Amino acid sequence: MNRRMLSKEDEEAAGDEIEVRREDQDKINRFSRLHQRELAIEDELKNKNKEKEELDDLDTELELVEDEDELVQYKIGDSFFHIPHEQAKEMLGIAAAKLEKEIEDLEDKLETIRKEMTGLKVDLYARFGKTINLET
Repeated sequence: MNRRMLSKEDEEAAGDEIEVRREDQDKINRFSRLHQRELAIEDELKNKNKEKEELDDLDTELELVEDEDELVQYKIGDSFFHIPHEQAKEMLGIAAAKLEKEIEDLEDKLETIRKEMTGLKVDLYARFGKTINLET
């Protein structure tokens, strides 16, 4: 029985292995940590965008309230409070602005991480060529 793990071409290419230096390993580790942070921020950004969409829907619902003197329920923490319509709209606007700022900050962080990852990819592919896979 003739079992081979690598093709002949792969075996020949493996003969030209490049030594992994400490600085190379540090770059690989840094890339891995950045990739994990990128995934976490993308997930958080997705949740913030969903929350923003819900706030926009709520704003639309408040616009449809006919009696502006009527008290509306507003959730603060885990409790609901009856507050005047105008105050609810104002608080909703503040919450939406805060959320928009958080989304903007997350997008900036994500852009910074992606730029650093691109730089690391360039360095590592220049050193290792096809022997390393950094595609995410």
